[in-house]
Amino acid sequence: MSKRNHQSDVVIAGGGLNGPALALALAQGGLSVTVVDQRPAPARAEAGFDGRAYALSIASKRLLSAIGIWDQVGAKSQPIHQIKASDGRPGQGPAPFFLTFDADEIEEGPMGFMLEDRYLYAAFLQAMNETPGITLISGQAVTDQQIGPAGASVTLASGEALTASLLVGCDGRGSGVALRAGIRRQAAGYGQTALVTAVHHQIHHEGCAQQFFMPGGPLAILPLAGGYHSSIVWSEESSLAAKIAALSDDDFLTALRPRFGDFLGEIQLAGARFTYPLSLSLAEHFVSDRVALVGDAAHGVHPVAGQGLNLGLRDVAALAEVLILARRRGEDIGSGVPLEEYQRWRRFDSTLLALGMDGVTRLFSNDNPLLRLGRDLGMGLVNATPGLRRRFIRQAAGLTGELPKLLSGRPV
Repeated sequence: MSKRNHQSDVVIAGGGLNGPALALALAQGGLSVTVVDQRPAPARAEAGFDGRAYALSIASKRLLSAIGIWDQVGAKSQPIHQIKASDGRPGQGPAPFFLTFDADEIEEGPMGFMLEDRYLYAAFLQAMNETPGITLISGQAVTDQQIGPAGASVTLASGEALTASLLVGCDGRGSGVALRAGIRRQAAGYGQTALVTAVHHQIHHEGCAQQFFMPGGPLAILPLAGGYHSSIVWSEESSLAAKIAALSDDDFLTALRPRFGDFLGEIQLAGARFTYPLSLSLAEHFVSDRVALVGDAAHGVHPVAGQGLNLGLRDVAALAEVLILARRRGEDIGSGVPLEEYQRWRRFDSTLLALGMDGVTRLFSNDNPLLRLGRDLGMGLVNATPGLRRRFIRQAAGLTGELPKLLSGRPV
């Protein structure tokens, strides 16, 4: 950008996925938005297959439809028709009691959709470039922020100044926006690291997502489009994960196969390999003076239920609705009233879900025989109770609670 000072209604720090989604929702509601993405946008948009993908809930799919993204990516997604969860040990197969969720148990169709990162980000980038009211600054970092009675001022590494009524942190768990705003975080490590990759397999996955709970952590096998590729999120005790990550591809597969099993036939690596340390992280507040936090900047959760991005998009829907309605009423969108409304809407729900996933992770990531018996019997009981299964499905699909309009597929 050539301007030394740029004014907009909202500055969003972070251009991953939540930032662009929020920018599109706000711009379609009549607000001007500047998105600052530290990474070079074109390089990420042109990335090839690497296996990184997201499990999108029905509510998230509706939001993407409402902001004009789903039409661009829907044909590249994989519907989730079934979810199976079971306890087990490496090389021993699943326990006799397990959970099976089927899309036929709800009226809305598939329980969710798997979508690769490369498709979703490229669609966001194209939409931001084509939407009036959005300015994208890529390859730049926010280095400072100042909050005043009339607005927020942001300084970039280039020295450029941006001003807005509101600054939104979509900049991840180590959020610089939150840190500079004095918002503290409560964090707890799991002692686990996620090993993420993709595999090609001989047998069609039939749109079934698998979750194996093992003593070292859960292994998620998530179906990708085409039928013969799946994304792998393998959580393992961190010291062991570091040794596995250092293995050659062939040795990595040797370690994976006894955990994966043979239900999809022979497997081969099909994507790059990534590692992510796992922890629970919750901001003590989601808002401060002229600052709001969204996504991982507000809450970082274990990937055990694949809800990280879905939680972030819930934040997006709620904040967009609050800000757009405040602007229509003639209110200052960066003032305390709309921001406190956003915090009331999202913090309890986010905290409850994060702590629930934390409990599941800690309950299943051990080999205690009494806990193992109790959780296996519990899964068997839920599996034998249609009403409970249906409740779990609807909650995971984002169809319960007070939903913002965008999560129902309606514009604000």
